[in-house]
Amino acid sequence: MSIVPKETVETAIGDFYDMAARLTEEYGKIFTKIANQPTTAEDPAASVMSDFSQAFKELGEAVVHNPTKIMADQMAMMKKQQEIFQNITLRFLGQEVEPVIHPEVSDKRFKDPQWQDNPVFDFIKQWYLLQGQSLMQMVKDTDGLSDHSRKKVEYLLRQYINALSPTNFASLNPEVIRKTLETGGENLVSGLAQLRQDMEDSVQGALNVAMTDTSAFQVGRNVATTPGKVIYQNDLMQLIQYTPTTKTTFKRPLLIIPPFINKYYILDLREKNSFVKWLVDQGHTVFVISWVNPGASLRDKSFTDYMHEGPLDAVKAIELATGETEVNAIGYCLGGTLLSATLAYLKKKGQDPIKSATFMATLTDFSQPGEIGVFINETAISALEKQMATVGFYDGRQMAFSFNTLRENDLFWSFFINNYLKGERPAAFDLLYWNTDSTNLPAAMHSFYLRNMYLHNKLIEKDGIELDGVKIDLSAVKVPAYFVSAAQDHIALWQSTYKGVKTLGGKNRFVLGGSGHIAGIVNPPEANKYGYWTNETLPADADDWFKGAENHEGSWWIDWQSWVLQQGGMESVPVRTPGDGKLAIIEDAPGKYVKQRIIDVAHK
Repeated sequence: MSIVPKETVETAIGDFYDMAARLTEEYGKIFTKIANQPTTAEDPAASVMSDFSQAFKELGEAVVHNPTKIMADQMAMMKKQQEIFQNITLRFLGQEVEPVIHPEVSDKRFKDPQWQDNPVFDFIKQWYLLQGQSLMQMVKDTDGLSDHSRKKVEYLLRQYINALSPTNFASLNPEVIRKTLETGGENLVSGLAQLRQDMEDSVQGALNVAMTDTSAFQVGRNVATTPGKVIYQNDLMQLIQYTPTTKTTFKRPLLIIPPFINKYYILDLREKNSFVKWLVDQGHTVFVISWVNPGASLRDKSFTDYMHEGPLDAVKAIELATGETEVNAIGYCLGGTLLSATLAYLKKKGQDPIKSATFMATLTDFSQPGEIGVFINETAISALEKQMATVGFYDGRQMAFSFNTLRENDLFWSFFINNYLKGERPAAFDLLYWNTDSTNLPAAMHSFYLRNMYLHNKLIEKDGIELDGVKIDLSAVKVPAYFVSAAQDHIALWQSTYKGVKTLGGKNRFVLGGSGHIAGIVNPPEANKYGYWTNETLPADADDWFKGAENHEGSWWIDWQSWVLQQGGMESVPVRTPGDGKLAIIEDAPGKYVKQRIIDVAHK
């Protein structure tokens, strides 16, 4: 038997103590930062938790009055616990047994072979899955719980269950254990350093885990690269006109209104999936609004200001740039909500410069807000308003964290494990770079939006919302509209966006794409992915629409192009190059507004 030299053992022990000292130092820095963070009773997170507590109180009362199903669920869980014990014992004796419980097909946490091959890890996995699924089932089986409270309980319970996954603990994750043995613990030291840095870059109450190598991307260099010029700007936006790539162009220009909770270049990430470039290549004269990333100085900018300084100013600028008084308009997500309100405002004013409207993943009826609805209540909004009154805006990093918790395993815990436990740096991924390039929202605008749309759903009410002294009515809008949504969208449920087709009063079309909020919209024809559904009739119920829908391969972009060509004003005219009209070029696209990052504008 070979003997390990004394010097080698002493070196290993020394390395271990050195690593432990560095871990202690990093932990100390992190705990000091947490301890020094100020907290107040008006903290929105505290108010949200108070509201969740009420939901759990309602759950407790419901359980007391209806205990039968819960007891049955507990007995079923205990039976499966015994089966797991028996199976693991048989596995240690060398017998093959069928698992009592399996992860969901979409659950990527237990892909390492050790979770199946090693009886100990297999036991931990099955025990965890059983407890988690049993808890969720008990909530589902509880009678007498309101739908709103049930959703809150299920959301928070899901956060708790997924936070306690054995994959999130270094000593229980076989991948992390191997990495730790291979590196002598260097992965944990590196991971803690990354955690400390991410905490420095995060806003209070939210840990924004790094999802990508931000140094790999630069707006205007390898994302947002379609050639164009900024031809107009005001406090809230820059207007980009793109350089033509065709010999002629359609007479009626096209205006894109992106959401102001994100940056526009999700529609111009790379050449091969750029919706902007595709539109230019089809012969459209394309204009895109690039919203500012607001700081405290813009705290009083309202939803009305976003309408005037956004689409309305853009339409006027397009006329100066091209001589055209008519435009087609596309609104994405919140940009579409703004577009619908703008159309209703113009209708009341007796103006109609926008001749067709396209709504991509857009809510106009907020009665079913999707999973984000768990955060929408008077308590949380009031607390958020108090916070915004102090700082002047809603920090985009808070919103990003909230949205990430709606898909916590994919958008939080997977990166937590990779960055902090494995000590690895996240890979370069343009979509995730965009996802982390957040924008703030002015206090006045965001308060109006949350209260009038999400909380009280006034946008669909006749005269329910007043903009610049004008009470608007969406049903009075007769502009032909194209609605496209995504089947797996968890932010804007397609069944909810479908209601917009029945709200606006024009000749409308609804198309359903595959995938989610981003991939279902940014789906270029060349990729030939996901497909889409169409139905020439518009029944009152969304599910009835789907029952009669026809599935098509490829991208909805082709269907939209065919539709917009039927709306008139699409005859060919000579191309318009930025700067040829009455507006001088300000700077090259993508412009300075989109390059402003949160850490640079927070206090401006």
